[in-house]
Parts: sequence; C-alpha cells; structure tokens
Amino acid sequence: MADWTESYRPDTLSAVRGNDKARDAFEDWGRTWDDHREAVILYGSPGVGKTSAAHALAADMGWETVELNASDQRTADAIERFAGRAARNETLGGDSTAEGGRQLIIVDEADNIHGNYDRGGAQAITSLVKEANQPIVLIANEFYDMSRGLRNACQDIEFRDVSARSIVPVLRDICRKEGIEFDADALQRIADANSGDLRGGVKDLQATAEGKDHLTVEDVVTGDRDTTVGIFAVLDAVLKEEESAQDALHVSYDADETPDDLTAWIEDKVMKVYEPKETVRAYEFIANADRWLGRVQATQDYSYWRYVTDNAAAGVAASRDDTYGGWTQYGGRPQMWPASDATIDEICRKIAVSGGLSIETARREVLPFLSAMIHHCKPRDLAVAVTASFEFDEEDLAAVSGSGESTNKVQGIVEDAAELREDALEEHAGGAFAGELPEREEDEETEGAVEGERSVDESEPEPEPEPADDPEEEADDSQAGLSDFV
Repeated sequence: MADWTESYRPDTLSAVRGNDKARDAFEDWGRTWDDHREAVILYGSPGVGKTSAAHALAADMGWETVELNASDQRTADAIERFAGRAARNETLGGDSTAEGGRQLIIVDEADNIHGNYDRGGAQAITSLVKEANQPIVLIANEFYDMSRGLRNACQDIEFRDVSARSIVPVLRDICRKEGIEFDADALQRIADANSGDLRGGVKDLQATAEGKDHLTVEDVVTGDRDTTVGIFAVLDAVLKEEESAQDALHVSYDADETPDDLTAWIEDKVMKVYEPKETVRAYEFIANADRWLGRVQATQDYSYWRYVTDNAAAGVAASRDDTYGGWTQYGGRPQMWPASDATIDEICRKIAVSGGLSIETARREVLPFLSAMIHHCKPRDLAVAVTASFEFDEEDLAAVSGSGESTNKVQGIVEDAAELREDALEEHAGGAFAGELPEREEDEETEGAVEGERSVDESEPEPEPEPADDPEEEADDSQAGLSDFV
C-alpha cells in the first residue's frame, strides 16, 4: 500500500491546511522573489506541512525542485556539488526573467547539519543563501538551532501546530477518496490523539483503516505516544492559554527541557506577556523555583526538581488574572548567564569599583537587580544610564540585559552611553574643556595699570582670603554614580 502522506500530499498551496497565515506569507514570498531575492526559513514542529508547502509552491509557480534531504550527506563539498551549482544558475534557460524556468532549492532539516558527517555544511548553507540566484527554502524544526548568521540572511515564516479541528477534514477527504466509510467520532479520536501533527494523523488513519471498508471508534487504537512539547507551546500554556495551574503543569511535564532550563525560559519571557502586578506575583514563584534549584545543586538530589516545576510552571500560571490570546514573539533562547565566567567577573569588577563594594556583593546583590531593571534593554533611557555609569561595553550589556551582543539595539545603547559620559565629564570639569582662553585686551587702561604697578613700592602682598567651601564643588569631586546619568 502506498504511503498516504505522499499520495495525498497537497499539490497546490490552497490545499495546505491549518496554517493559512503562514501559507499566504509563503506564497507572497514566492511571487515576489525577484524583488527581494532572499531565502526563506519555514520552521515549526514536525508534521505541520512545511515540506508539503514548499513542493506545493513549486507546483503553483511552475518551478522545478532540487531537494537536499536529511538522509543525504551534507558536507560543504556535497552541498556545493548537489545544490550549489543549481542555486547559482540564473534559470534553466539562462533567462533570469522567465518565472517558470526557476528551480526551488529545498534543504530539509536545516537545523540539523552538524558533526563530522556534515563537516562544513552549516557554513556552506549560509554562503549558499547569500550567493544564490535561485529561490531557496530551508526547512527546520527549531529556528534557534541555526546560526545567527544564517537566520539573519533569510526571511522566516513559522508554521504553527495544526489543530485537531483542521486535521479532521483532511482525514475525511482521504477516507472518501479511498472509498472507506467512517464514524465521525473515529476520525475525531485520531485527530485528538495527533493534535498538532497532521502527518501523524494521516499515518494513524492509514494504519487503522488498512483492510477495512468501514472505520468505527472501536477500530481506533492510537496508543499514547511518547511525545515532547516544544518550548514555545509550553510558554503559551504557562503564560497565556491554560486556565488552570494544574493544566499548565501537566503541559510542562512534556517539555523537552530540564527544570532548570525551563525556569530560565519562563523567567526570561514572563515580562513579554504579564502585566506588572502579575509579574510581581510570578517572580515570587520563580524565586522559590530558584531556591529549589540551589538545593538540587547542593545535595545532588534530583527528586527536588518536581518542586522547581511546581513553582516555575503552576505557580507562574496561577499568577496571572486571566488567559491571553494572540501570538507572542518570544525571541531566542534566554541568556543562561553566567554564559562566560570571565565576562560576569569583569562586570562585577566594574560594579564593585563604581560602588565601592566587594566583588561578591556586586555579584550577589547588585547584578541581579541590574538585570531585572534593564531586561532586554528596556526602558532604553535607563539602559543607557546604567551602561554609562558602569562603563559597560557591548558584551557586558548583552550579558546583563539578556539581549544579543551584535544587535543594533545593544550597539546603539553603548554609543549613546559613551556620549552621555562625555557630556557628564564636561559638566563636572568646571569649564576645563571649554575651549581657548580669552584674548587679553591690551588697551591703554591696561598699559596704564601696568605702569602704575611698577611705580608702587614693592611690599609684601596681603594674603588672599581662602575661598569658602563650595558644597557643589565638593560634590563634583566625588566619583560619578548612576544618578548622574539618569
């Protein structure tokens, strides 16, 4: 029996189910490719239709396809030999304006190119998308498992998990084409068991219906699969969707993350969703989770991990007042600092010198507050002031705020902080850098005064009175602090 996932693969984008927004964005990318000439990354969980959409677009556009699968060796040489030449050609007929003459280069599992088997492959893919004269689609499950250079060189479109409601019509159409009668509840059960995974639903349907002409609920034996839930689905459940803390906790059990990493994810993303009062309550539970993590580290007793998850997932979910809808751009993996011990040590040294503290006090009591104050460099004015006060560079600011070191945001803040320090330096210098000295006016009065001084008997000059202490000058002599830049 032929594989139904291949037999019923959609042959046009309009037949791709469950991701209408992503489908339309992908179609727009294809039809405007000659205008932007950028590669695109389609990312999302397995089985949501990414590869099918790529082939369907090629069919709609009249393009041939060149596909590099995960089963192929993907070293730099192999990529150049297999896909490089095709990608650098203009068109099959040599006419760069002939839309139908293009080739669509499809690279499957682009987030899984690594190791000796694929030596140099990741760098070759990055070079390929930058130099290509043909449209390229990269298929990935985990967007942030690819290098920043590759991500920045491409457009990106997320394919979300396909709901059970969208899976049922696909299963119904297949049954009708195969001439199989069915109970509606049977298809619903298959869809529910595979919610999120359209391909898994089709595979289960084929396995269940084989040799039958009528499908009943009693025929459906899907079994409980060992599945993991992507981190963004867990974040949605904890921070937005699940109405009860218990339901959010159950979702977190399926997360493909250890409790310490899950806590870091939730801590890093909670402020993107919660209102201030909800955030305060959530951080109480995150602090409790951190205490249990400390106990795990101290005792090596990993049974305490369950208390970490209780606080990080159920506690944080219970902290919000209501559910939230819509899509949230969570961004990348949180900064699991100290990402570099040397960087954090240098940051603590700068804080200690500025505040007259011990390095240990700076690390334990000041750094966590700075990190919370300028999380993701917001508010910007405060981030500029902190950077100026402690003379942070891009690496320091990225580590403290959790933002990317190479982002324009971080670089702009560091540049503004340097200007702020220069302005503060001039202000505290008392006019020392005000420019040239004023020219002396050598007029007749000045000359007369000089002559008069020469005629006066030389005598001991009266001592000049000492100037009164100026409290503002004394304040200016002190070391600049954070308040000087805010």
